[in-house]
Amino acid sequence: MNNTQNVTNLFPAENRENLRILEAVLFAATQPMTKSALAERLPEDADVSALLSELASAYAGRGVNLIEVADGWAFRTAEDLARFLRTEMVEPRKLSRAALETLAIIAYHQPVTRAEIEDVRGVSLGKGTLDVLLETGWIRMRGRRKTPGRPVTYGTSSAFLDHFTLGSIRDLPGFDDLKAAGFLESGVPAHIAIPNPNDMESLLEDEEPLEDGASVEEDLQDDDETAR
Repeated sequence: MNNTQNVTNLFPAENRENLRILEAVLFAATQPMTKSALAERLPEDADVSALLSELASAYAGRGVNLIEVADGWAFRTAEDLARFLRTEMVEPRKLSRAALETLAIIAYHQPVTRAEIEDVRGVSLGKGTLDVLLETGWIRMRGRRKTPGRPVTYGTSSAFLDHFTLGSIRDLPGFDDLKAAGFLESGVPAHIAIPNPNDMESLLEDEEPLEDGASVEEDLQDDDETAR
């Protein structure tokens, strides 16, 4: 017995053609269909209510059920199978201009403090900007600067290199590359130069380790208080 015969035998002989039409219309519908809308697709003598009841009974216990949704009817996956159909998707998150500028500054100037980032940007850094970049995993807290207030120093992570397909931080575009790509104005002063970033795991002489046992949230809070 082939598949077509199996589907056909799903319905009783009486009203079989009308049931097949109803099944096809509901499967092709992009949204629940009312009885009046279904009646327009069926022969004039068709009993829509009876046909819907028969079709729902035929699909009861199967992977797909015919159910009444609001004032319409539609095929839906059986509720007890929902756990087999769940999928997890990563939703792309677009960074704000401030976050992108901050990321670029950290990439080129690291290790860098919050105050130094603000000095380069010329504006104060929003409270959530560093939080967002830390959540993406593209930046990390390196340590603390050996200066009054002991501000946190930031640098890029291995995830940053992986995302932007960089072998090392020194593969970032240089001054000439940025100028050729049109990111820098032609009249840039001669003394302007691209800094040499340092993303080494080891701390520099002017850095000291973060406190043992302190959470990221605590370090961020301390950094916010230092910036005030």
